[in-house]
Amino acid sequence: MSRIFITGMGLISAIGDSVEENRDSLINEHCGIGHIRFYKTAYAGKLPTAEVKHTTDELNKKLFGTPDPSVTRTSLLALHAAGEAIRDSQLPSKEISSAETALVGASTVGGMCLTDELYHDARARDGGTPYLSSYDYASVTLAIRERYGILGETATINTACSSSANAIIYGARLIRHGFAKRAIVGGADSLAKFTINGFNALNILSSKICAPFDRDRSGLNLGEGAAFLVLEKEEDLNGKKTYAELTGFGNKNDAYHASSNSPEGQGPYLSMMEALERSGLGPQDISYINAHGTGTENNDETESRAMLRLFDQVPPFSSTKSLTGHTLGAAGAMEAVFAIQSLVYQEMYPSLSFQHPIPETGLVPVLHYTRHFIRHVMSNSFGFGGNCSTLIFSKS
Repeated sequence: MSRIFITGMGLISAIGDSVEENRDSLINEHCGIGHIRFYKTAYAGKLPTAEVKHTTDELNKKLFGTPDPSVTRTSLLALHAAGEAIRDSQLPSKEISSAETALVGASTVGGMCLTDELYHDARARDGGTPYLSSYDYASVTLAIRERYGILGETATINTACSSSANAIIYGARLIRHGFAKRAIVGGADSLAKFTINGFNALNILSSKICAPFDRDRSGLNLGEGAAFLVLEKEEDLNGKKTYAELTGFGNKNDAYHASSNSPEGQGPYLSMMEALERSGLGPQDISYINAHGTGTENNDETESRAMLRLFDQVPPFSSTKSLTGHTLGAAGAMEAVFAIQSLVYQEMYPSLSFQHPIPETGLVPVLHYTRHFIRHVMSNSFGFGGNCSTLIFSKS
């Protein structure tokens, strides 16, 4: 069975336009959550979000020169991050376009951020509308495929908040089963009325900056961004630099509720357990956990219960969503990058806004940037419908 290594990473979020800028913000505990500036919504000034600090026009001009209004903000974020990952991995053009290079994207919003534009344009025109082709969530992956001439296996995954973690898992499985030599994997989501209104209807958006794992947590803050990684099997590295090895992954579903985990955290427990079993590691081998940690009442307690059930002594853990907001389909890949950085630089990142532990579990996350010996790191991503995924990265 081929060992799989990460050879490239790309990232854009509310706390930076690159992998290195994001790490700098994590180290300096710079929170990207604040009032909405660029997106038109009735909730501007009422619900904090974590916006990428560029207008859509700015992103469009940077990537295309001549802006195309039908290219969605989600696709622009994805193209930005995928481009950085490809450059970082130093993949030659012939390998990028090879049939042996897979592309697996993920999104929950896709082109739905232009729903209003599609509606108004369709009503005003007798013929078609250019917004239609970019409307579904697969259009994000197709934009990357077209820009880089990728000819290999291409897929898009939508499992809500675990989407891009599952994209990483699927890419790894394609490699291990001989369907690809390498895979470009990740996800992107932008802010959209669909998600802002939808999450608000569930009463899980906080009017304050989120406080994951805190006793008085009041909900999550939506964010936006994109992250992509390049996976390559050991036999094809030829001395290439690597950041980490993907040693374990798990995906389970507790089938409890459409938008909540079971009270005992069965799905999170099983996904972490499967990842450990696949990696050949034991709970005691995990040095640090980048937790799902959304700041909602259900998630934080159930994830805490699952960790207490699995670990005799829960390792240091934190939620970087306290800095980036919850980026939905991008979250799994974004936090995978953070987990890998923690391995590379031997450091742990903070959970901000924490004051009091949850009485029922008593767990306290990492509160400040800390240097720490890390050999194996776990990253959790749990989605609606009980779709729970866990990744384990090990020092290469």
